[in-house]
Amino acid sequence: MTPFDYSRAASAADALSLSGRSGAMLLGGGTNLVDLMRKGVERPMHLIDVSGLFTQIEETPEGGLLIGAAARNGAVAAHPLVRARYPMLSRAILAGASAQIRNMATVGGNLMQRTRCAYFADVAGSRCNKRDPGVGCDARGGFTRYHAILGASEACVATHPSDMCVALTALDAQVRILGVEGDRTIPIVQFYRAPDDRPDLETVLAQGEAIVAVELPPSSVLNRSAYRKVRDRASYAFALVSVAAGLDLRNSAIEDVRIALGGVAPRPWRAFKAEAALRGQAPTAKVFEAAAEAELADAAPLPGNAFKVGLAKRTLAAVLAELSGDGR
Repeated sequence: MTPFDYSRAASAADALSLSGRSGAMLLGGGTNLVDLMRKGVERPMHLIDVSGLFTQIEETPEGGLLIGAAARNGAVAAHPLVRARYPMLSRAILAGASAQIRNMATVGGNLMQRTRCAYFADVAGSRCNKRDPGVGCDARGGFTRYHAILGASEACVATHPSDMCVALTALDAQVRILGVEGDRTIPIVQFYRAPDDRPDLETVLAQGEAIVAVELPPSSVLNRSAYRKVRDRASYAFALVSVAAGLDLRNSAIEDVRIALGGVAPRPWRAFKAEAALRGQAPTAKVFEAAAEAELADAAPLPGNAFKVGLAKRTLAAVLAELSGDGR
């Protein structure tokens, strides 16, 4: 591991000031960053510990929820307001990692975690454009069972590993960002960059900016919501496909809907095409299957993961059927 300096930020202003140093990185729970440092993927010169800042979980005046970036994942999943108002989020968090990791990992760290692509982590033996821009992607032509079928590029086919962020995407979360040049709030669907030819640029965060909180708005789709994760084993495995969905049914029709997919793209994938196909329709199996077909129409699978296309369609249709109440 490369030697580094360590500082504990005493305030938000202190964190921003320290983060301006060359080679500086923010440290929350360290469940991803420290692992990447051990592997030689990340080589920060200075770690700024922000785990004591931004830990709040509180109701907003509008009836939503504000979750601090340093709130622990386990605490978020167990919080009474999250369980009562945003059960989809609680279920997504509990589907990820292990209890020990959830009790260390933070919300901001979850948003910023990097892919678990084996080629990305193999510093000594594999080419990776996400790690070293322009060198090539050994995942193409390699083992691609866990790789993307939507939104990838010639430069990168890695998937985003988060469960939490799939639920946050379906819930229209807003990411609050503190910066030396001003603060801003952006929708989570705009937070992640498409890989294009620079997959190393994963988010829109600029130098001198830090995530301070995630805000969840009140939503009409929360009374019927679910998170379903399909994986190779029952626990401690990343998703092959996951679905976060919520329906608002009125007068035997779908008034509103929110859907996000995980395990299929370089970022949590908001299923806008499926949502458009569902609004105003009757909640029938045929409608659900057509919506799934519409969302996966542009899928571009690799030789080792073509099964994900059908799996994603079936999982999405099954979740929607469950939410509509037909017991599927």
